Amino acid sequence: MTEVLIVGAGPAGLLLAGELRLAGVDTVVVERHSRRPDFCRGFNLNARALDLLARRGLAERLVAEGRQVPHVAFSGLPVTLNLAGAHTDHPYTLGIPQTRVEEVLEEHARELGADIRRGHELRSLEQDSASVTAAVTVGGGAGDDAGNGPAEYRIQAAYVVGCDGGRSTVRKQAGIDFPGTEATRFSLLGDVELADPQALPFGVTTGPGGAVFVIPRPGYVRIITADRRPPADRTTPVTLDLLQAAVADAVGRRVELRAARWLTRFGNAARQAAEYVRGRIVLAGDAAHIHPPAGAIGVNIALDDAFNLGWKLAATVRGTAPAHLLDSYHDERHPAGARVLANTRAQVLLGDVENRLGPLTDLLTRVASHPAGNRAFAETVTGLDTRYETPPAGTHPGADHAWLGRLVPDLALVTGSGRRCLTEFSTRGRGLLLDLTGAKAETKAEAGSGAGSGAAEGALRDSAAGWADRVDVVSADCPDHPGLRAVLLRPDGHAAWLRTADHDHDDGLHQALEHWFGPAGKPGQDAR
Repeated sequence: MTEVLIVGAGPAGLLLAGELRLAGVDTVVVERHSRRPDFCRGFNLNARALDLLARRGLAERLVAEGRQVPHVAFSGLPVTLNLAGAHTDHPYTLGIPQTRVEEVLEEHARELGADIRRGHELRSLEQDSASVTAAVTVGGGAGDDAGNGPAEYRIQAAYVVGCDGGRSTVRKQAGIDFPGTEATRFSLLGDVELADPQALPFGVTTGPGGAVFVIPRPGYVRIITADRRPPADRTTPVTLDLLQAAVADAVGRRVELRAARWLTRFGNAARQAAEYVRGRIVLAGDAAHIHPPAGAIGVNIALDDAFNLGWKLAATVRGTAPAHLLDSYHDERHPAGARVLANTRAQVLLGDVENRLGPLTDLLTRVASHPAGNRAFAETVTGLDTRYETPPAGTHPGADHAWLGRLVPDLALVTGSGRRCLTEFSTRGRGLLLDLTGAKAETKAEAGSGAGSGAAEGALRDSAAGWADRVDVVSADCPDHPGLRAVLLRPDGHAAWLRTADHDHDDGLHQALEHWFGPAGKPGQDAR
């Protein structure tokens, strides 16, 4: 028996495991592959993903290893989308292998006590009103020489989360519809070596039969080109000869390829699960949505899903969540997923080699050439414009503030223990009430991070006393934003309530606390 069973140890599953363990939730992760693949699917983290990871102290080590590029790609437009001035603490795309991101997330989850079982494959699920029972096989394969099948066991969980990719077994077992559009075009991808490094330059090379996109990687190149004659069975393995023939067809000459590391085929299908939550079964990452790879957004939206889900599922398991909280995961992330499907499909259309949308491309290029339009494009395709509804928004003094519902920047704060950053108080994965009315006494959150001890006095602390087991109060000054008096942050860093200098009351604070953190407990109670 476990509280949460996660199926899939990709970026979404591993980050979610860490989030649940921060809240003390018993978590088991099963992954059918016995080890991480030798190849790497993705090579970047966008600004939004880095901002989220920074809330748990996970971004810094990745940033130290990766390559910063101050813009984001939008296929089909000849204009670079710059991130300077965007609503982010990380105004760049970070070039770093997905495999390395997974290593960091797995290390984090294991350190927190997650039980990660590789070589364990989900076979079936049975859900009732109280729990979900999963049948899991160990080792895979056809069994031993004596005719025995692979070992199987059953595990019962309060909730199961499918983070098991586009062909999700969890989604299928739950009977959740996956509507969308079938693939109409396919491409071949190969991580290979060029026998002659000068045979194909980096970037796009066009020829009589199409185009070839070449991306440099350490010791090899990634080649992408159209699969103009895909087999009836799209799962038919891609061979080096097939990729070489497709490249020759595109550029009109033979280019010798060798030493294939990874060969695959992908299409432009776009699908999204009709429900992200069905009873005690939840979906995240590619299990919830698949889309064309334009913009390289896949890993990033998977992390976004997991970060939104973790604290909500943990509170639900712990019994402190309001009734609507887990459903709010679907309410917030389903529209976000739909936006990703829309913008990636748009990039595919704009990148059409036949240029059938030339006038639209010209129009969007002019918009993207304007600084405000360029920034808007960049924030849209990276999810930096994400804003979640914050009921009861119209009943409190900061209801019209630009930050409400958005990820709050990593504010520079002055506390009783000195200068601190807001993200330093976010690593526990709890709610946070930031009191900026001027008191600088040490806080419980600071004590928990080793900064000292003490207690801040004031009305805000008294107002939040009933949520002390779920919400930390930090008292500080914020010199860069003198007009801000208080902010209530959800565990994912999004602002749920604000008060500015134009108001001298805390109307709506209790409603916001109850909406996101459930009923108040006894003042001073702390389950931690």
